[in-house]
Amino acid sequence: MSRLTLISHHLCPYVQRAAIALLEKGVPFERVNIDLADKPDWFLKISPLGKVPLLRIEEDDGREEVLFESSVICEYLEETQSGAALHPADPLTRARHRGWMEFGSSVLSDLWGYETAQDAAQLEAKCKALAAKFATIEGALADGPYFAGSRFSLVDAVFAPVFRYFDLFDTLGDSRIFDGLERVKRWRKALSERASVRDAVSEDYPQRLTEFLEKRNSILLRRPAAA
Repeated sequence: MSRLTLISHHLCPYVQRAAIALLEKGVPFERVNIDLADKPDWFLKISPLGKVPLLRIEEDDGREEVLFESSVICEYLEETQSGAALHPADPLTRARHRGWMEFGSSVLSDLWGYETAQDAAQLEAKCKALAAKFATIEGALADGPYFAGSRFSLVDAVFAPVFRYFDLFDTLGDSRIFDGLERVKRWRKALSERASVRDAVSEDYPQRLTEFLEKRNSILLRRPAAA
């Protein structure tokens, strides 16, 4: 049986995707967090892009492989590990899901600009971009509770870390990003209650995210707090 190690960072949403997939599959794994501001030499030697996550796979015969990129790691786990399927069996539906996973990455790109905005104009621009993307997702959702209905999928694993940001952001002021998006809000709630989603981060995640916002001088921390 392979020994799996997930090389991680406490806040990285892409790491969370891989962690959720591992937890959903019920696969034992070790997690090693690194400081991305001071990357250790051993990490740079095995990470072609200098990014997390990495999945280190150690075989019983001594062989070792390292996978990089969260989508590659999730696909590998889907193909090699037993447990509940996280991709649809139908090729066309599976391809559609992969497209929405990429859409989730584009949401994260806007979210980065939103959380690191230092002035009101930049924040408002990213707020509108995020609201538009979530409105697009609203039209793609069925009755839930998950993206594809009753079955949890890798699309859910991609969006759960996105929604987690807003658990803190909502306490810092009302963005109105989810106004009128009832299906998105139900989806967000269902994902927050999933054990694999909760366990994909440490208990001090909110504190670490707040410290990150402080270091970036985020305007989010200077808004009137939500009631």
